[in-house]
Amino acid sequence: MARSGTPGEGTRPRVRHAGQLGWDDGLYEEGPEGGTDSGAGERQAASGESGHRRGGSKRRGKKGGRRVLRWSASVLALLILGGAGAGYLYYEHLNSNIKKADLTLGDKKMADHKANAAGQTPLNILLLGSDARDNAENQKLGGAKDTFGAPPLADVQMLLHVSADRSNMSVISMPRDTMLKIPKCTDPKTKRVYPASVGLKMTNETLGRGGPGCSVATWYELTGITIDHFMMIDFSGVVSMADAIGGVPVCVKNNVYSRDSKGHGSGLKLKKGTTKIKGKQALQWLRTRYGFEDGTDLGRTHAQHMYMNSMVRELRKGTKLTDPGKLTDLAEAVINALTVDKSIDTVKDLYDLAEDLKRVPTKRITMTTMPNVYGTGDLKERVLPKPGDADQLFQMVRDDIPLDGKASKRKKPAAAKEPTASPAEIPVTVRNGTRTETDYPVKGRASAVQTLLAGKGFTRATIDAQSAEAAKRTGILFPTVDMEGNAQAVAKALGIPQTAVKKSADVSGITLTVGADWREDGPYHAPSAEEKTPDSARALNGDDKSACMDIQPGFTW
Repeated sequence: MARSGTPGEGTRPRVRHAGQLGWDDGLYEEGPEGGTDSGAGERQAASGESGHRRGGSKRRGKKGGRRVLRWSASVLALLILGGAGAGYLYYEHLNSNIKKADLTLGDKKMADHKANAAGQTPLNILLLGSDARDNAENQKLGGAKDTFGAPPLADVQMLLHVSADRSNMSVISMPRDTMLKIPKCTDPKTKRVYPASVGLKMTNETLGRGGPGCSVATWYELTGITIDHFMMIDFSGVVSMADAIGGVPVCVKNNVYSRDSKGHGSGLKLKKGTTKIKGKQALQWLRTRYGFEDGTDLGRTHAQHMYMNSMVRELRKGTKLTDPGKLTDLAEAVINALTVDKSIDTVKDLYDLAEDLKRVPTKRITMTTMPNVYGTGDLKERVLPKPGDADQLFQMVRDDIPLDGKASKRKKPAAAKEPTASPAEIPVTVRNGTRTETDYPVKGRASAVQTLLAGKGFTRATIDAQSAEAAKRTGILFPTVDMEGNAQAVAKALGIPQTAVKKSADVSGITLTVGADWREDGPYHAPSAEEKTPDSARALNGDDKSACMDIQPGFTW
């Protein structure tokens, strides 16, 4: 198990000594004398942990003078806002300011979505925040100059899931301290190959392995959720939106001042109750860690969820958005900040997407954090996906189950198609993917499943011993629509759910991968997601106007 900060695999160590200031989470926290908070807490500073917890900023744009603090809240608001000021979004020069990159850089191609009975498919967008600091002007912001020009870190990662019928929306935030395995990624520009990590790595390292497409590949590997798009957007867009709409209401349960005796903190100072924040205060709210809840990044994530929900509610009201000049400025700020995948690389694409998404009412928006647990030993400052709860949350999204508990109204999956051949005429390739992060693959599992298939009449099943890619879940892939009915027949014979049968260009025929969920002999027992969001996900409803931040002891005034 590799400790965060270990050199190698295309990353360079960023060692920070006790008392040295750094960057954190893409939302910098000011330290003494204009420096920045390391974001790792006093324990990390004292232990000399590596700087993989930094955040940062970046200036981009045609004139190169725009502060960039990578953040995803404004893209969520843009998508939900939809038609407001649409006419101003069509200026041709805005298209030229949208930066584009490949969707995925991993070797494993993502399977297609499973349509529901109405032929609708869900939509998944990975929202990213980068801490890149790649020009001299960024150094003027202070702190972490030793990391100037270093590979960027994806310190903010949120998966936005919109249901197939567009009735509800779910957001899953992944703590940037999450430790996981990163798949092999190839940089599309330099052609450099970053091998799959041998041990566990910080999830925020993915962006430095070729770009956002590596973050997408990592999410897919972890969750099995097909990702349609990614977006990275400047944090300045959040501030611009807050100013354009006259401020975003936020609430604190006590007076708060985010500054400790050593100068750590964002400087946020608010009175108890609800305050409309914009400009500098909006930036401070989103970067605050010291002073919220227990002073960890988990508390900061919760505060960011509150802010995003509140901003969306304000945008939906449409107040303060009637000034054409403000709308133009708002559109400019957001579009100039965007980096997107190549399939949504025009303003019209974004507008059409927003028109589709704005049908989701705020009361059907649910913000969550990936359930997690702290590690032990060298990983005590890091978190891991919580067994059971994290898997349940991911499966609910895979199965398009709303996280707000209103699952009864969703449309059922499409009925299985009729096979075009008898079982004896259907070739099936079986692979053993039972290897896990801690266990070797179970010997003979592919042969055992081949025998089960033969007993069901699928006598043309063969074993692919050359492909032993690990798979968390058992699944069946097929390459073309005409094979769908046959693939579904294979699933039905073995008791594999139809949602695990997907179209993919990654296979040439019907391919059954025996996953880590079927390591034991006997029939397959499909794990079923409970239609209840785990309490550990800290679900926050988009219409919850009563949400208010707990204040950390010692940070009141």
